[in-house]
Amino acid sequence: MYVIDLNSDLGESFGAWKMGDDEAVLQFVSSANIACGFHAGDPVVMLTTVKAAKEKGVAVGAHPGYPDLMGFGRRNIDVTPDEVYAYTLYQIGAMQAVCNAVGIKLQHVKAHGALYNQAVKNHTLAVAIAQAVKDAGEGLILLGLANSEFDKAAAEVGVPYAAEAFADRAYQADGTLVPRKVPGSMIHDVELAVARVVRMVKEGKVETIDGHIIDLKPHSICLHGDSPKAVQMATEIRKGLEAAGIKIRPMSEVIKL
Repeated sequence: MYVIDLNSDLGESFGAWKMGDDEAVLQFVSSANIACGFHAGDPVVMLTTVKAAKEKGVAVGAHPGYPDLMGFGRRNIDVTPDEVYAYTLYQIGAMQAVCNAVGIKLQHVKAHGALYNQAVKNHTLAVAIAQAVKDAGEGLILLGLANSEFDKAAAEVGVPYAAEAFADRAYQADGTLVPRKVPGSMIHDVELAVARVVRMVKEGKVETIDGHIIDLKPHSICLHGDSPKAVQMATEIRKGLEAAGIKIRPMSEVIKL
C-alpha cells in the first residue's frame, strides 16, 4: 500500500495584503504549514487559517522563518544556532497557542525559505531547529528535506521526523533544490509534476534538472500555496495520486507505517 502526506505553505497573507488562495488549497492537502508572523502572516491570519484547516480536517504545522517580512524570509541571514533555536521556539509557541484556542493539536514544524535551505546543508542549524521542535512539546514532528542535514539532526536529537519532497521544484544532483533564481527551478507543467510525484512515492526516485536520477523516500509532498497554479497543481496532483492507488493521509499517520 502506498501512502503519502500532501502539505502546503499557507497563512502567508499579511494585513491587507493577500497571498494565495488558502481556502481552495486546503480542500486538497492533508497537512498545512502555517506562517507564524516572522516571514509572513500575522496573528489574525494565523487564527483564521488554523480555523479553516480545522474545518477542512487538515492537520496543522508551524512554519517558522527568519524575521524578514520585506524579503518574505527568502534572504539568507547570518545567525547563530542559538538565535535559530530561539526564533524557531518562539514561533512554535505562538502557533501552539492559536491551535489550543481553536481546539486542534499542532502536528509538525517545517522551517521556511532561507532558514530551511540553509539548514538543509548546515548541520548545526538543522540541530538547532530539531532541538526547538523537541523542546516545544512532546510528539511534534520535524518536517525537512529528504536526504539532508534535517534527517541527521532529527536522529541526533531524537525527534519524530518526516522527510519531504517537492512537487513543483527542480532538484540538483546532490538532492537539494535548485535555487529559485535559476531558470527551470520551478515546475509549472502540471502533468509533469503529477508524474514526478507518483514516481517519488512508488519508486522513490526523481529526475534532477541535469538529467540524473536520485533516490529519496518522502513521507510528505509539498505543494506551494503561493504559485499562480497552486490550486490547479493541488487538484491534479491529488487526483493523480489517487488514480495511481496512493492514499493521502496526514504525516502523523504516514510516519508510523
